[in-house]
Amino acid sequence: MQTKTLRSLAPLLLFLLLTGCQAIAPAVDATSASVAPAETTLIVASHDSFSVSETLLAQFEQEHQVTVQFLALGDAGEALNRLILSKEAPLADIFFGVDNTFLSRALAAEIFVPYPSPLLDAIPDALELDPQHRLLPVDVGYVNINADSQWFAERNLPLPTSLDDLTKPAYRGLLVASNPATSSPGLAFLLATVDHFGEAGYLDFWQALRENDVLITSGWSDAYFEHFTVGSGGVGDHPLVVSYTSSPPADVVFATDGRTEPASVNVNLPGGVFRQIEFVGIVKETAQLELAQAWVDFMLSPAFQEDMPLQMYVYPANENAVLPELFAQFAAVPDQTAELDAATIDANRDRWIEAWTNTVLR
Repeated sequence: MQTKTLRSLAPLLLFLLLTGCQAIAPAVDATSASVAPAETTLIVASHDSFSVSETLLAQFEQEHQVTVQFLALGDAGEALNRLILSKEAPLADIFFGVDNTFLSRALAAEIFVPYPSPLLDAIPDALELDPQHRLLPVDVGYVNINADSQWFAERNLPLPTSLDDLTKPAYRGLLVASNPATSSPGLAFLLATVDHFGEAGYLDFWQALRENDVLITSGWSDAYFEHFTVGSGGVGDHPLVVSYTSSPPADVVFATDGRTEPASVNVNLPGGVFRQIEFVGIVKETAQLELAQAWVDFMLSPAFQEDMPLQMYVYPANENAVLPELFAQFAAVPDQTAELDAATIDANRDRWIEAWTNTVLR
């Protein structure tokens, strides 16, 4: 990473927390968090955005007399691929970060062992997508559109109320989105449009967006911090961005001007919101099965689940976990989300991305 100014450091930290393709935060350095060295080591592999508070991690290590070692394997898709390729010589005891866009691929690889954690009683059935409990739901995130509310107010332009609004002349050149081939939120937004418009209509929508000057970036970071008027500190010129419902709370946490309300607002358009569910699983052939089960229980426990929103900017899966006030104020859970099942996504993901690429980029 190149040297950043103080003004841009906060967005960098937000980037680390909100996406599945960046370096693990220092808070998850298990060795520095341990109260005392332990002879036993538990290896937890994940995508690069995993984070947990040092105090909470130290409590787990002390209680179980173990050192937890974290292994960052890249973004969500890359991390899963590396785990699959190493199945004959497993890299870790635990893997966290499979989401519902890759769930079927992960289960088909047969690299996880079942574990019906007793903490599943507090997890909604709708989130438990693997009836064999090889992958257990840990958190939920929602990809949507964020808007610069002040930008729209100053121009007396209403916020869009439908996906079709985004293709109208009044909103020409206002939206920045990321490439679904290289970006997790980009893929999630594409899947939402497939669900909403269907196979017969989603490419027509994207063609209309292209003709209305949508800007496509390679990743969420570029879209949010370089082109979105809020994330770029006013340097960008796009007041609409494909991001997350948790971005407004993060805007408050990482703001350097002392603001208590976010500059961005969530625009949860019908058909324009995708629910991502992330899972944890115990890797086959682990020599630390009981400790691995304890770690899964730890991740599903109210203590971890309540720590998680302001660590990774996602929503807890455990219904008993209390959301932080910032989430309650500025990141209400959307009423409607896309309803594509994991098997359908897995069977069509590559074809949909290729068709999107041919329509939007070529």
